[in-house]
Amino acid sequence: MSQRIRVMLTEGPEGTPESWDVKSLESEPRVRILLGNRYEHFEFAHCYTKSGGESLPVYRWSYRTYIAE
Repeated sequence: MSQRIRVMLTEGPEGTPESWDVKSLESEPRVRILLGNRYEHFEFAHCYTKSGGESLPVYRWSYRTYIAE
C-alpha cells in the first residue's frame, strides 16, 4: 500500500479544499479538483508551508476548465 502525501492548496476559488492528497510530487506535479461543473487546476509551487507541526508542499491555483455538456 502506497502512502499518500498531503499538500496545501493555495489561491484557489471559494469552495476549494485547504489540502489534498497526492501519490508523489514527481508523479503529480499538478492536481485537478472537481468543483461543481468545473475543474480547478493547481501546480506544485516548489515551496513548503508549516501546518499542524508538519511541512506541507504548496500547490498554487493556476487555471480552471469547464466540463463539456
